[in-house]
Parts: sequence; C-alpha cells; structure tokens
Amino acid sequence: MGQFDYIIVGSGLAGLYSAYKAAKHGRVALVTKSSLRESNSYFAQGGIAAVTGEEDDPSLHFQDTMIAGRGLCEAPIVNILVNEGPVRIQELIRDGMVFDTENGALSLGLEGGHHRNRILHAGGDSTGRMITEFLIGKVEKEKHIQIFENLSVIDLLVENKCCYGVRAWCEKEEREELFYGHHVFLTSGGASAIYSRTTNPETTIGDGIALGYKAGCRIMDMEFVQFHPSALYLENTSNAFLISEAVRGEGAHLLNHSGERFMVAKHELAELAPRDIVARSIFKQMLRDKKPYVYLSLQHLSQQKIQERFPTIYRRCKEYGLDLTDKIPVAPAAHYTVGGIVTDTFGKTDVERLYVCGELAATGIMGANRLASNSLLECLVFAHRAIADTLNMGKQHTFPNFTMCYYKDSEKMKHFCDLKAEIADVMNYHSGIIRSESLLKEGLSFIADKLEKLSDEMEYYNEASRKLLTVASLIMKPAMFRKESRGGHYREDFPTEKDEYTVHSIQQIDRGLTSSDVQQDILKQNLLFKYDYTIH
Repeated sequence: MGQFDYIIVGSGLAGLYSAYKAAKHGRVALVTKSSLRESNSYFAQGGIAAVTGEEDDPSLHFQDTMIAGRGLCEAPIVNILVNEGPVRIQELIRDGMVFDTENGALSLGLEGGHHRNRILHAGGDSTGRMITEFLIGKVEKEKHIQIFENLSVIDLLVENKCCYGVRAWCEKEEREELFYGHHVFLTSGGASAIYSRTTNPETTIGDGIALGYKAGCRIMDMEFVQFHPSALYLENTSNAFLISEAVRGEGAHLLNHSGERFMVAKHELAELAPRDIVARSIFKQMLRDKKPYVYLSLQHLSQQKIQERFPTIYRRCKEYGLDLTDKIPVAPAAHYTVGGIVTDTFGKTDVERLYVCGELAATGIMGANRLASNSLLECLVFAHRAIADTLNMGKQHTFPNFTMCYYKDSEKMKHFCDLKAEIADVMNYHSGIIRSESLLKEGLSFIADKLEKLSDEMEYYNEASRKLLTVASLIMKPAMFRKESRGGHYREDFPTEKDEYTVHSIQQIDRGLTSSDVQQDILKQNLLFKYDYTIH
C-alpha cells in the first residue's frame, strides 16, 4: 500500500493523538479496524484525571494511583504521568480543546479512588466523544495523514526483532495489503470484548496483544481485568451501556433489593471505593439477592442537576424506559485491560521500532487496578513521549521484501463467530470477577483443545481464531499462577493478598510465564525519567 514515516494502528485517543503529533514530522498512515469513531476512547464518559486545581498537587494524584494499584505500580512511571499530564492538558486547551468550566474555572469532578476533585470533563458525560471528535477534526484536516478505515491488521512485518510495517486485511476488497513504515505504533486498545458482558465495542478483542506476543514482545499482568461496577443492566441482552463513575462521584448510592446502601460497610469511601472493590461487592450482593443486578439510586439528588450533568446517560436510560433521576439497574461488566505489552517510558517495546501506547501498553502505571480516569491521560502523556523518541531514532535504511501470504475462506467466518461467542461465555464464567483454580483449569483446557484443532494455514479467519484463543490464554495462565487476590484479580480459593505475589506476571512466546519484581527487572532497562521532555 506504500511506505510511510509512521504507521499508527488504532483510532482511539492514543492513536489519534500519536497521528496528530507525528504529522509534524512525516507522512502518517492511520489504520483502524472499524471507523474513527468506534473506540473505547470515543465512548468514555468519565473524564481525564489531571492536576489543574490549586488545592491539588501531583504528589496527591501519585498517591491515589499507587494506592489503587495495590503494590504493583511502578513509582517512577506514575511520577511521569502525574507531572507531565497537566502539561499535555494545557497544550490541548491551547490547541482549542474546550473542557467544561464553572464560574470561569475548569470544572473538576470526583471519581472512585481519588481524594481530590481533579477529573476534567467535556460535554458533561461525553468527554471521550468530545476529545476524540476534537482530534478527529485535527487529523482529518492534516495533509500528511492518510486514513485507512475498515482494515484489520493481521500481522506485523518483523525481521530480526525489528518491525518494518504491518499486514492488513481489506474486508471490502477481500485481500491483504502491506504497509511499510519507519516507525510502527500499536494503539489498538485492550481485550475486554472477549467477555460476553462488556462496555467495549465488539471489535476490542485484544488483536494488538496477540500481535505483540507473536512478534516476541513481553506481555505483562494480563490477569488484571477491570470490571466496571456500574454498567446498565438490560434483560435479554449482554450489551452493557456504561454508567459513568462520575455518577457515583456526584453522590449516587448503590442499593440492594431491600433498599439498603451495602457499600457503606465495605469501604471508607463507600460507593467511591476503587473499582475492583465496588465491582466485587456488587457481584457478591447479586449472589445474595439472587438477582442479576443491584440499583444505582439518584432519588436524593437534584433532578435538574442530574439531567444537566449527565445528558447522554439520561437520554439513553430514557430510551430504555428508565429514569436516571430515580433508580436504575446496574451490574459489573468487563471494561478495561489493565495489563498489556511491556513498554519503557517512551513507549518502546522489545521489538525495535515498534511502539505501543494507550490501553494496549503495560507501562507500570495501572498496577493491579486502574485508577478511574487515568487511562485517557496515559494516552496523551506516553503517545507524546513515543513520538519524541522517534525523532532520535531516524529512519530505516532499507526494507526487507515481504510477500503477501493470507487468503480468506468465507465459509470459516461462521466458525469464527461461533468460537467468539463460546470464548466470551468461557471467559465470563471461568475467568470473570471471581475465579478459582478449578474454573481456570477448565477454561484453559477448553482453550488448549481449540488451539490444538486449529490448522496452520494462512487463512484470515483461522488467524483471527488463533489471536482470540491466544488472548484468552494470556489472561487465564497468569490468573492460575497468581494464588492470591489483588486488584482486578480475585481468587475465591486465595481471597487475600500475599507479599510473595507483589510481582508482575510476564509472558513471552519463547519463554513461557515468568515473574519480575516490582521496580526492579523492568526498571533495570536504560530508562530515562524526565518530566520536561518536550517536542515542537
């Protein structure tokens, strides 16, 4: 398809921001599996966590992030996030991004795990859409960016541990296309749509994780899957419309079917406890009530304020015959992949010239449990740093000759769709909010059996099935290894944290599963911790 200075795979905030920054330095191919407006970033409601208020400080944001991460956050990298994040926010504002204000100042909300109001919003509960639309507008006007929608990246062009581009499948023309690039960015999001009940678009099934794993990258902490506590529950469907954390931040209560606030006895922050605690508490309450949901109640709050603060959520609930100003049924849903591909502080991976940013990356920021609204900030901070790093790398001297090798057998599409549905149910039941050794063994046995039956042919849906099964295995294997409960990983047979598991789980295609000490092995790399690394 041609040669570019940058190939950006994915159109969420990390991908759009990377493309926007990269266009100042060369030709950019922005390749996305669906459309520019189909991403987790686009549907994000909560906001962006960054220190902008006078009563806040980066050290406090640092502390909240570390606490939520349950001992697995990498402190120097969290410091980068909380110190550089406000700089990136101010740059966006200077570029024309408009965040919500109140009395002439930025309006700052509160969310679970935060001890200060530091959540910036745009359009009330439409922050993801607003900031994504803002960057889409920038990207679409940029003459150095060429957009390729509805192209699925099926492989990375890797030789001798160096990445030269990507293989992509054009669904419309049913053929493979090759993209060569001096720098390749994977920003394709997480894997939460591998579960049957999820807040993610159905395409978010971990393709990027499988691609990185196959190429030889280390995959870290995949057992930590964050289930959003409050996704709207609707009968006869697995679709889970997200009810933003910010709704609880405004004072909404979680009630059991007897009308009691059950979170008050669970945590000092009650409904605003870290997400893993709230999600697990809801799940257990559902089991006690023998109901598939609990209630989120806003009856005690101002109806006018709720309608003004959450217009999108209010309208969506109304479409389903529900009144957000009263009480609505909610239940947890798979929401965020905490682990991912190991990167350094500039987004670099184990494969030369391959960068990873956003939810797909395992930077060491999230630990065992992502702090609410840190994800969009991470996209900005580390995409910026990654583009800055490419300026020091220069261009490839030559490109190897890669040949086309994939084909499509439409009859196998149904097999893939059936397998996707099977895996979604297996993940929900065997590796969901509450896990055990017996459940994980059964799930891994299912995955192994399906992998063994796959052929080695270079067929599009065959390869898609392999990626799906690989991602499921990458989640369940470290969940089996981690004989404790921590953050987004809860084992009913090992319900407490154990000091010996204050380690990262690491999986690599040629090494299997190992572990590394926090703030030791990963930080032994030659990483630079700078808070003023800027490009123009």
